[in-house]
Amino acid sequence: MKNDHVLSGLIAKRAELAGKIETMQREMRELVATIGHIDAAIRAFDPNADIEDIKPKLPPRFQAFKGEVSRLVLDALRKSRKPMPVSDLTLIVAAGRGINPDDKPFMRVLSRRVGACLRNLRKKKLVAMTRPPGSLGLWQISLSP
Repeated sequence: MKNDHVLSGLIAKRAELAGKIETMQREMRELVATIGHIDAAIRAFDPNADIEDIKPKLPPRFQAFKGEVSRLVLDALRKSRKPMPVSDLTLIVAAGRGINPDDKPFMRVLSRRVGACLRNLRKKKLVAMTRPPGSLGLWQISLSP
């Protein structure tokens, strides 16, 4: 068969995903058991506690690792060798973090985060902003520390 390599790749990918599902299901069972133990401890301290009123705490959406945005911004500025606007840097950071640029509400949030990152880097004298006529501001790596 002339598509054996494609078929073997698909089979390998399916096996990989099935393995991830099994691992996640095992982790979920462990978490449910742990919650059961915590519920029992809460009831030991307060037998009248209403466990059902405790709302799950969800992790923040698209939370970046410490320094991740700064690293992506500095890498982009180093590679570009020319000043860049926040909008372009935001798209580069989104791509670097695997975020869909069509998610407009989150892209506004990310743009503010990139702007805050650039201001912090400017305080450290790592980047500088220039304002050519007709521009909101272009950012570049500082020429002198």
